[in-house]
Amino acid sequence: MDWLLSFSISLLVLTAAIIFAVIASVGKYKRGRVLTPFNIVFGGVFISVVICLLPIYNGILSDTTDSILKTVAFSLHNTLQVFTINADRDIIMEGITCSQQWLSAAYSAYLSVAFLIAPVLTFGFLISFFKNVTAFLNYLLHYFSDVYVFSELNEKSLSLGADIKKNHSKALIVYTDVFENNDGISCELVERAGEIRAICFKKDILAINFKSHHHKAPIVFFTIGKDETENTDQALKLIRLYKDRADTRLFVFSSRIDGELLLTKADKGKLKVRRVNEVRSLVNRILYEQGAELFANAREMPNGDKKISALIIGVGRHGTEMLKALSWYCQMDGYHLEINAFDLDEKAEDRFNALAPELMSEKYNGVILPEEAEYTIRIHSGFDVTTKSFADEIAKLSDTTYVFVSLGSDTVNIETAVMLRMLFERMKIKPVIQSVVSGTDEKNALNGITNYRGQPYDIEFIGDTRSFYSEAVIMNSQLEADALSRHLKWGSEEEFWQYEYNYNSSVASALHMKARIACGIPGAAKNEEDLTEEEKKIIGVLEHRRWNAYMRSEGYIFSGSSEKSSRNDLAKMHHDLVDYSSLDETEKRKDSSVGTK
Repeated sequence: MDWLLSFSISLLVLTAAIIFAVIASVGKYKRGRVLTPFNIVFGGVFISVVICLLPIYNGILSDTTDSILKTVAFSLHNTLQVFTINADRDIIMEGITCSQQWLSAAYSAYLSVAFLIAPVLTFGFLISFFKNVTAFLNYLLHYFSDVYVFSELNEKSLSLGADIKKNHSKALIVYTDVFENNDGISCELVERAGEIRAICFKKDILAINFKSHHHKAPIVFFTIGKDETENTDQALKLIRLYKDRADTRLFVFSSRIDGELLLTKADKGKLKVRRVNEVRSLVNRILYEQGAELFANAREMPNGDKKISALIIGVGRHGTEMLKALSWYCQMDGYHLEINAFDLDEKAEDRFNALAPELMSEKYNGVILPEEAEYTIRIHSGFDVTTKSFADEIAKLSDTTYVFVSLGSDTVNIETAVMLRMLFERMKIKPVIQSVVSGTDEKNALNGITNYRGQPYDIEFIGDTRSFYSEAVIMNSQLEADALSRHLKWGSEEEFWQYEYNYNSSVASALHMKARIACGIPGAAKNEEDLTEEEKKIIGVLEHRRWNAYMRSEGYIFSGSSEKSSRNDLAKMHHDLVDYSSLDETEKRKDSSVGTK
């Protein structure tokens, strides 16, 4: 057998394996599969050694019968020995009988390196194998436990898993697709997962058969990786795998519209699926827990009404969501709403107008109409928060009662919030200031900050990982329970989980319901059957005002006709986007019903 040909093929196989391993390590779906980078290298080295040994044993066995078959068998057998440190090194090295000295030297050097590398690869394989076996055995020991399965181990999933474990000590937390890298961050995450007695699988969430779990024990899945497209893709496959299993829930972390469309279309069977829009969820939590402060801090007007004057700095994802939410949340009898939003983007106003055209229409924005949503929204485009022109504009907003800062960077958010507090102090006003900060340690360090004279800045830092990624916020929240209660007044529970339109609309209604009670709206705290006719009218009109603003903030426009047949959700057109008096009696009763406890 040709020595040079064997050596060349061997090197080619090894080089190809290394190249494919590198490609696999950076590929989109690089983990959780049989052809992992490690397995590719392992296989490449194995085949390469087999090819190298073929001419050696061909020379040794050339005089025997069935020499070809024996050559292949001995090469495979001794390659296995190379990987288990049992190979006879002397026989192999003495069998190198190349006619060219340089080729013999290269062969010897190559196989010497193989003798060192192969056992290391075997050791790594065994460690990996036993880790997975140990994890699987640990999983089987929790056959009857509630199981919470995460698609990835990261700060968000670890925070949520730790909170679940704190609340349910007997629950089993499972992280999949976990690879221990040499970097400090990965090692720290694995150590912290161990502290909550979580099981870590190297396999992908789709590669583990959770159907073997006890059929009456709940399973909750979370596709919570950094890649939202992959989160959705994994969710769709999990739906197909587990749609017939009862007591199973799936939380999909994605704010993308394609995720919403794909999940809505999927046949979910018995599976309860919820897409977690992290930005919207954060805004909803702020309003649910602290929204009443917006009304409590409103400024008294000469006519006895009160004015909420909100300032939004940054019309990115968080700022846009807060702007939309305030437009309907602050619809309240006796209150007037004004929102000023600033952004560096020259087209910020144009973009928002495209997002919610009827909300920003001159017909409604800044106009007071009977039984209609009432607000004034101004978007100031092209303003740099570090400039004098921005400070001059802020100086004109002397009645500001609430500020929301979200500019995409924790550092910039903090600096801007501190600067705004300085400007408002000069104006002798003290609005509530909330600033988005994602780092939990940073947020904790900033709470209660003061200047060198001990004067508090009174800035609230929100949105940190540990506070947001908790069971109370993501799962089984009281807000979600309240929303379901709202929805059941006109629809089924299945529809609540099936369609995001129903879910989000009911959450908005539940948020406003809590605010109405806090504001003392007549009849808000009563059950429907206990309302007087006057209270029904008050509740119905207010609920419809809120609903109008909510639908417009979602991009809906009036369909042009009051006929139900004119509704077109694909075009975001609705026939009920009119004042309360223009509704038919059925819709009026629905508003007064949904608007009660």
